[in-house]
Amino acid sequence: MSLISRTLAPPASHELAEVVTALLSARVTAEPRLPLAPQPSGIPQLPSTPTGLGTSAARIPRPTLPPRPDVVRLSKPGLPTGPTGLGTSAARTFTPEAPPPREPPSVEPASRLYCPPALRDDPALGETVNERLVEWAAEVGIYPGQLDKVRRADFGRLIMLAHPESDDPDRLLAAAKCALAEWSVDDHYVDGLVEEAQHELLGRRLAIAHSVIDQAHLPTAYAPQLEAVVRKDPVMVALRSGLDNLARYATTTQVRRLRNELSIMFVAYGQEGVWHTAEHTPPVWEFLMHRHENSFVPCMVLIDAVAGYELPQGEFADPRVRRAFTMAGSASVIVNDLYSMGVEDPTDFSLPRLIAAEDDCSLEEAVDRTVEIHNELMHTFEAEAAALALTGSPELRRFLAGTWAWLGGSREWHAGSARYATAA
Repeated sequence: MSLISRTLAPPASHELAEVVTALLSARVTAEPRLPLAPQPSGIPQLPSTPTGLGTSAARIPRPTLPPRPDVVRLSKPGLPTGPTGLGTSAARTFTPEAPPPREPPSVEPASRLYCPPALRDDPALGETVNERLVEWAAEVGIYPGQLDKVRRADFGRLIMLAHPESDDPDRLLAAAKCALAEWSVDDHYVDGLVEEAQHELLGRRLAIAHSVIDQAHLPTAYAPQLEAVVRKDPVMVALRSGLDNLARYATTTQVRRLRNELSIMFVAYGQEGVWHTAEHTPPVWEFLMHRHENSFVPCMVLIDAVAGYELPQGEFADPRVRRAFTMAGSASVIVNDLYSMGVEDPTDFSLPRLIAAEDDCSLEEAVDRTVEIHNELMHTFEAEAAALALTGSPELRRFLAGTWAWLGGSREWHAGSARYATAA
């Protein structure tokens, strides 16, 4: 079930809503383990930078890309000062502005999420993006008759919080359009929130939609027939419009990167369709794999494009970077699983419910175990991303820091969503 599906869904009337509300009421933030050198205002930073024996293995080749005149180059965060590596801790120094090193934060109780705070909150900017997003949704035809609900979902605020490096409403709107188009695939085709879901036809519909993501080039005699089908489907119109608009602000490589992530998400939608048609309840391991493929990664992949720089493709594609980045995506969508439990139907698939069924435990215990899984992913991302940031390019460090900021912004949106507060 997608993020917007849960936002638009009717409130559930069961006791678990109160349990989840109590669980998530305390906002836990991650404290730095080692401070970074001061960096320019407005650019996020990772909370820690491990150094020493073994970090050389995380070193990423630094491919050189020619500068693009249409990409805004902003100043980059700095590295910690002083030598690093085995035996250098006594000689390591920090800039005068940096606070003294802190001990690593203790392991949080199972009932508390480990997540950073939002880096910035600009309600006026979020409202501007949200209103323009609703106007665009009306133009392309997605969510007919439900635009007021889309407006109240306040996805413009989500994008504003998650991309603190940009205050350009046009760039933020470009990301918001792509996000809403992505979620509309789920809401129209899979969940049946906007139109009747036909799971037996899901594979065909996704394949045709994919021909928009990775443009199919048919022989002249047949191309108009495909085009006619695409133009009649508001979801496909939205996907094409969102990607075309993104190309005004992102490089060809960045747009292709998003197209690839959407292809992966479509595979996960197909998997969900099988669960419905075969009446299959997935085991926890399969659902977690599904969350690896059906997460916020397509939204997060635009971090550098929205901020106005480009992470070199060689670093983005590195398996170590991919591992850390997708773990962050999985952690973020697990946050959504937790917050949405107060509004979703008890029969919907979610990680806590699957854990409760598989382990024969209470939902309260399953929620605690879900938070433990989230926190494990977050701590692993934090440690691995910090090592990669130390040894990779400035662009990689900035991208990983932006990912950390994205997680905090997404959590803030979930925690402050009027829809979830009303349900509780």
